[in-house]
Amino acid sequence: MTNKILALKYRPQEFKDLIGQEVISETITNAIALGKTPNAYLLTGIRGVGKTTTARLIAKALNCEKNLDSKIKCSDKIFCSTCKEIINSNHIDILEMDAASKTGIDDIRELIENSKYSPTSAKFKIFIIDEVHMLSKQAFNGLLKTLEEPPPSLKFILATTEVRKIPVTILSRCQRFDLKRVSIEKLITHLKNISVKEKGNITDEAIKLIARSSEGSVRDSISLLDRALISQNTSLDKPIDEQNVREMLGLVDKSKIIFLLKEIFNGDEKAALNILKKLIEDGLDAKNFLNDILEVLYLFSRRINLGPIKKDMSISESDAELIEKYSSNIDMQDLGLFWQLTIKTMDDLTITGNENITLEMYVMQLVHLKNLDNKQEISNEPETRETAEKKLPDNISDEKTKDSILSNQIKDQLKSTNQIKTEPIKNFTTDNKKIEINTFKELIDKSATEKEIELKYDLERNVKLVSFNKGKIDISFNEKLNKDFIKNLTEKLFLWTGERWIISLSKNNAAMSIYEKDLENKKKQVAIFEKSRLAKEIEAAFPDAKLINLTEED
Repeated sequence: MTNKILALKYRPQEFKDLIGQEVISETITNAIALGKTPNAYLLTGIRGVGKTTTARLIAKALNCEKNLDSKIKCSDKIFCSTCKEIINSNHIDILEMDAASKTGIDDIRELIENSKYSPTSAKFKIFIIDEVHMLSKQAFNGLLKTLEEPPPSLKFILATTEVRKIPVTILSRCQRFDLKRVSIEKLITHLKNISVKEKGNITDEAIKLIARSSEGSVRDSISLLDRALISQNTSLDKPIDEQNVREMLGLVDKSKIIFLLKEIFNGDEKAALNILKKLIEDGLDAKNFLNDILEVLYLFSRRINLGPIKKDMSISESDAELIEKYSSNIDMQDLGLFWQLTIKTMDDLTITGNENITLEMYVMQLVHLKNLDNKQEISNEPETRETAEKKLPDNISDEKTKDSILSNQIKDQLKSTNQIKTEPIKNFTTDNKKIEINTFKELIDKSATEKEIELKYDLERNVKLVSFNKGKIDISFNEKLNKDFIKNLTEKLFLWTGERWIISLSKNNAAMSIYEKDLENKKKQVAIFEKSRLAKEIEAAFPDAKLINLTEED
């Protein structure tokens, strides 16, 4: 046992050692004691919470020799011969099958054929099928009858991480137990006990980080602890600290995430990008980074809505103080938008080839979103062209567009301060009235009116609309879309409506362009007309003619 990896060395051998699953343990042991055990158990849950371990514990509890002879002693110190063989996975009546590698009906036929024979030495013959959701449809169908009415001495124990993929006919024949994620507090206590037994020199903060990183999986947390203890400096005077664990796992210090968001909240794009570049140089993992962003956004939201964060195992005291410090001027609407954009960027990582560019673009978008709702401070003096121009987005370069936007901004400011004048403002055009665009068709019509032919062509032929809401458009597109389409559309919408719009890209391949919809409608109209009496008469008169289109005349 001394040379075993910790995950195997500290695998529970009795139900009382199964942490975080106390209710399930009590239910199963009571049923076994009363002799009311089901024909088949179904154990579900994420990886590493104890599904296979529980299956073996059930097998041991059903077949333990002390159940047959009260004189036989069996405990975690001295096991009976049957329990020993089950622990070592070499008991002849306890058959374990990995459905990930044996998925077919032939494998199940072999299992069913084996089920006809009585157990050799144990009270029950037990079939443990791991990752049962991987079985084929034919294999599930072959298992149905035996699963419902097995021989009296046969029990099935099924384990899976994907319970939704199991047919309902199988689910209805099993007694289901959902093993839940283990809480951080219980994991921390468990890891501390193991580190003491292993004489590991590791700080409490490092253990907390390992527990948080394991996401409720006992096996993952013990494996990470094992890695940390193996990498420990030969000098036991220097304990493994939180920074050592972060470097081992490639995690970003949460305080750096908080400082990054602080610069984004302040609208300082340059400072935010500098922090990001430093994190990239330190070797951040893009997906872990975005998950950390989500966690910090959640903590900010929790602080704003529920008050100060106190005695939370998921965050250190120093990080809690930083969140307390920087949460005073944050809007929940901003946090909601940040959350949505972060999740979308996770999807973008699977599409784009350069993760670093994707993350930089993501940070710039966050700064842009934050600035959308910035309220301009109104002074007694009207804003000058120079100060107004500095606030425009960098991607607006056309002077005519600038004049139009700035003119309306200054007019709005003057109205709010009751300083509107009848004479035109110098250097600004005032003839461009703002409009509302409420539908995709209105957007196309406006492009036509403004003679934006290229934009109109893209909207009709190369853009596939997923959803349209005021201020936000979700689209997918084909390979012919103009590379500057997003930039052009954003500028024109800002010019026409006076508002900034968010254009997001979707992976919805089922959407169709306006042009494609028109073609499909025309085909349907032609198909309907071909069945009419008039079409039949035309076909009789002109047998070589082919109907390709229908048009209406005034």
